[in-house]
Amino acid sequence: MNKRSPITTHVLDVSSGRPASGLRCILERQNSQGTWDKLGESSTNEDGRIEDWWSGPIQGGVYRIEFFTQAYFEAKKISTFYPSVLVQFEITELNQHYHVPLLLSPFGYSTYRGS
Repeated sequence: MNKRSPITTHVLDVSSGRPASGLRCILERQNSQGTWDKLGESSTNEDGRIEDWWSGPIQGGVYRIEFFTQAYFEAKKISTFYPSVLVQFEITELNQHYHVPLLLSPFGYSTYRGS
């Protein structure tokens, strides 16, 4: 079994009531020049989760996850208003685990800090 990343995600497709499996995501961290360094790239598993895309070490700063929603919905032959969803968040406590869930539908989404 792979080690769990210090940053994980879980995507639920609320339009189908199922986990969003096969959804491609990229995790990045903003560097001191204000540009973004890619830390990991993966697709959600059958349970809609990514838990092993990056091994750390975690640093303080601004991170973001881009969820490539258009390709996910196109594979299901569903049109979507959002071709991607970009969630930015700030890490200030280095000894924490950060879980960033996404509740997704073709015409809306919601996120929150999970546990």
